[in-house]
Amino acid sequence: MSFLSLDGRGLSLPLRKQGVRVVFGETDTSKRHSIPVDIKSYLEEKRNVVDRYLEAHLPDPQTPPAILHEAIRYSLLAGGKRIRPILTMATAEAIGPCPASLLPVACAFEFIHTYSLIHDDLPSMDNDDFRRGRPTNHKVYGDAIAILAGDGLHAMAFEWCSRADLVTDLDPQCQVQIIAELALGAGHAGMVGGQVLDIQAENRQVDLAELQQIHVHKTGKLIRAAVRVGALLAGAGMTQFEHLTGYAEDIGLAFQIADDVLNVTGTREELGKDAGTDDQRGKQTYPAIYGLEGAQRLAQDCAARAIGRLDGFDEKADPLRGIALYIVDRRN
Repeated sequence: MSFLSLDGRGLSLPLRKQGVRVVFGETDTSKRHSIPVDIKSYLEEKRNVVDRYLEAHLPDPQTPPAILHEAIRYSLLAGGKRIRPILTMATAEAIGPCPASLLPVACAFEFIHTYSLIHDDLPSMDNDDFRRGRPTNHKVYGDAIAILAGDGLHAMAFEWCSRADLVTDLDPQCQVQIIAELALGAGHAGMVGGQVLDIQAENRQVDLAELQQIHVHKTGKLIRAAVRVGALLAGAGMTQFEHLTGYAEDIGLAFQIADDVLNVTGTREELGKDAGTDDQRGKQTYPAIYGLEGAQRLAQDCAARAIGRLDGFDEKADPLRGIALYIVDRRN
């Protein structure tokens, strides 16, 4: 296996026009993409795989301190789309063969994502009462235990990427690269840094460049890391790695734009949390700048561009193509 050099930024590719756009779930282009995979069935199948693995390998809820493990399981096993671990799995499958270490490493991204949701919901952050259709963690366990449950999940992500009984077939150099990608996507140069920028932008006007900077970090960097780690696990070549990085950057932006739209158009029943909160908190969003229809078109264009990045991949990448379309069509 050849290894790819990493620095504090990783590989960064500019967004480029592909001459395609997505219209309500299908590409409207002279070169029509055929995506025969049933993406809803694929996502459900992979979600069940992730959920079963989590159930089998998480600490028992009675393991001391029991309240901590109960709180961790409360949020982690409350449902969720599992998009980030599925992206890791789908990317590895697009290259293949998949190592035995794929599942524990993929699950690490769900730990990071869930910890971020627990902390986001706290009164000192977004002060949300509901998440994934149930009371938020701090509403059930109190602020202190919620903070510690998030801390525990954050540490568990790196634990699972390094446990000898779970990660059994990775070259140590590749394993270090995977941990570095996870840290970069989750930390000060990624999700956490983006959350800080998002807080600082509340109740003031920001331009498009600043809005994109917020969302590239807050949402996009962890998605980017999930895809890149899948590529590393499967031994992607440099060209494959670059195209998959571009794909991840495009769907990361599409995901955040779709989230902004759903915050306006969705209901609490659909979203599993309160809707309309962005406007209440004075957040600048893509619908605020482009209008709803303009934001939807922008998300569709991002999805189409992502699909274009995969032109050099065969049908094994169809789940990745389908995920790009699912991201902009979803209702939660």
